[in-house]
Amino acid sequence: MRRIGSALAALLLCLALAVAAEGEIAQHGNVRVTFTGALSPKRLPRHGSAPVSVRLGGRISTLDGGNPPPLRAIELEINRNGHLDPRALPACRLAQIQPGTTQYARRVCGRSKVGEGSFSAAVAIPGQAPFPSKGAVTVFNGVEGGRPVLLLHVYGSEPVPTSLTVPLAMRRERGTFGTLLRGQLPSVEANVGFVTGISLQLGGSAAKGRRPYLSAGCPAPKGFASVSFPLARMTFVFAGAPALRETLTRSCGAVG
Repeated sequence: MRRIGSALAALLLCLALAVAAEGEIAQHGNVRVTFTGALSPKRLPRHGSAPVSVRLGGRISTLDGGNPPPLRAIELEINRNGHLDPRALPACRLAQIQPGTTQYARRVCGRSKVGEGSFSAAVAIPGQAPFPSKGAVTVFNGVEGGRPVLLLHVYGSEPVPTSLTVPLAMRRERGTFGTLLRGQLPSVEANVGFVTGISLQLGGSAAKGRRPYLSAGCPAPKGFASVSFPLARMTFVFAGAPALRETLTRSCGAVG
């Protein structure tokens, strides 16, 4: 019986790892979003915190292969054991980087860079199948109205050069998720294009002698070497369709 139980536990662990690698799926009607996320490093202090990087993303699709509804807003909620420190980096202002290429934005506000990523979209062209488009996303520590924000600078070169910057407002919360990041996307008419995916990597090692922008500890209770915990909760808000939300549960090992 013990051997069967061990085999079952191993199977459940493998299934959990497979789901985490593929991503959690949220679906309503014809619209599906596959949310992905990862934390690095996976071994963190039990008490206190250390620099970390978090990778978050979402892929938008439809069951019938048609165009998804326009994406209007995104929300990222970070576990309360993760800490974002806007004081760690100088603040960039939207007017400094919009409009502009990725290279220009990074040259002007490189010292404010928090992370980077990519986006994909389908651009509707009359009389043709949607044209796939992709480009770079650069994340900067910013300020708007005297409050800290994250600035998502998006730039793509196909089918025509396109530059836009989306501010993610930052708000502290109580409960499981301690920080809420929310950004409103500009309206895009249905005959122009559709966002099909976005991925972001935030944080990383801090420069020597400087505090990290993103840090975290492992919430494993005393006596436990590791723990599963809700890393983040992601929400995609669509025009004319229900918002899709999913919590990404991951694991960490405790040091100390």
